[in-house]
Amino acid sequence: MFTPDQIDRQYNARAAIPDHPAIFERWRAQSRAARDVLRCEQDCQFGPAPAETLDLYPVPAANAPLLVFIHGGYWRSLDKQDFSFLAPAFVSAGVVVAMPNYGLAPVTRIEDMVRQMLRALGWLHRTAPQLGIDARRIVVAGHSAGAHLAAMMLVADWPLLARDLPADLLCGAVCISGLYDLQPLARAPFLQQDLGLDEPTAQFLSPIRYRPRLATPLITAVGGDESAEFQRQNGLIRAAWPHCFRQDLPLPGRHHLASVEALGDPGHPLFHAALRLLGRAA
Repeated sequence: MFTPDQIDRQYNARAAIPDHPAIFERWRAQSRAARDVLRCEQDCQFGPAPAETLDLYPVPAANAPLLVFIHGGYWRSLDKQDFSFLAPAFVSAGVVVAMPNYGLAPVTRIEDMVRQMLRALGWLHRTAPQLGIDARRIVVAGHSAGAHLAAMMLVADWPLLARDLPADLLCGAVCISGLYDLQPLARAPFLQQDLGLDEPTAQFLSPIRYRPRLATPLITAVGGDESAEFQRQNGLIRAAWPHCFRQDLPLPGRHHLASVEALGDPGHPLFHAALRLLGRAA
């Protein structure tokens, strides 16, 4: 078992990337440039809380597939608009992109973030015809804490949540550098003040403690330069959900922040794997 200091070294990805402030600033600059050239419907309200908004990047064609990207930041930082740079490649391929926000810790609990993402996907499914979206082709993707939230969407019982939602609301998921067993994080000093996780709550919120009813296709990826624990977490979800697992995409030479950049790179296999889930030729 790891000591608290060892857990911090394994999971505090920013501490392992000294130039992370410059990376975040580059993302923001690239995202501003993306919003300048793409049509962007900003801050569509999908729920009652102020944070429950999403940005939508539509395409001209009707009945287009939809990629819903959930950002990371350890449930306590970053914003949907920091990741607009991922949208252009998908929009060029004829895919609508939605990027939801959620309330951040410590004000918002992780279980409430899960509920907010359920509301976001329910809203997108219900409004798909008005948005030019094919409701049968919705894929959820996420990075880091966003991959945790994306995985939780696969275990949702949609008809139980609302009678007008189908059991197969999602046709696939892409989870990058995700966190699927939260119990180690309950002992991570760098997160305790904001997350306040205890062991029972961490277990309740761990995707690997559940089993999706449907064999919804799941693609996983983790950076080759990420810590041993992030590598282990990536393997945990594949082992827990063999009926869903389709492919693991190697990301050699990429650290935790560089791993998500592969998703929006039209030359990268991860981008093409996501397109295949969406029903677009790679």
